[in-house]
Amino acid sequence: MYIPPNHPRRESLLLRERIVQGYKKGIVALEGLIAHGRGECFDYLLGEKTHDFAIKAIEAAAASIITAKHPVISVNGNTAALVPREIVELAEVSGAKIEVNLFYRTREREEAIANWLKQHGAEEILGVGDDASATIPELFSERRRVSPRGILIADVVLVPLEDGDRTEALRKMGKTVIAIDLNPLSRTARAATITIVDNVVRAMPLLIEKIKFLKNKPREELLGIIRRYDNNRVLQEALKTIMTRLADLSKSKLVLEFK
Repeated sequence: MYIPPNHPRRESLLLRERIVQGYKKGIVALEGLIAHGRGECFDYLLGEKTHDFAIKAIEAAAASIITAKHPVISVNGNTAALVPREIVELAEVSGAKIEVNLFYRTREREEAIANWLKQHGAEEILGVGDDASATIPELFSERRRVSPRGILIADVVLVPLEDGDRTEALRKMGKTVIAIDLNPLSRTARAATITIVDNVVRAMPLLIEKIKFLKNKPREELLGIIRRYDNNRVLQEALKTIMTRLADLSKSKLVLEFK
């Protein structure tokens, strides 16, 4: 698909195309296209840029991943389609495991995602086929199936583009859950330990760079970053930003020119 370089929605359209191609490759579920559109709406409201509240969450997320004993990156179809290279690089710089976890789970999709990530440099992918032999208590969707070498024993789980049920279930298991979610009102955002309210394509590279910057810092300094972090305040700041933008837009004069 050709998109002119000067198209005002070029970046957004390119992301849509990644999702569409992911669907054609068997990586993205049809429902994932709808989920992407919902996130795109909130990105509009945020001005399609990374805000200070997201940077605070990224710093706390980086500190949590570095200090974790068993960090895991949970990957669904949309995440794999949008940021495959970043998933692999994040695993490399942090030592985190990569695990496929899907709501609309089929063996074909699991293998398609695993193969796609391996094409981008991943060596080991958990949660595929018989490896997803453990279950998360009190969860009844296909997301309950996890690897006993990955999410089951993880102390920190990164869940980009997640659903709220599993975030809540993981928290009940005592895990630190890091969400990347453009919607600060979602159950995922509100249930997570740390919520990065940002587009995953912007947040993941920033998280990688922050881990590189912090990984050699003293452990007590990293734990201090985590202790000082307030997720509720971050969500409040995100909502205030959206409300302010809406108020400003409502006062501006919108003009359509027809030529």
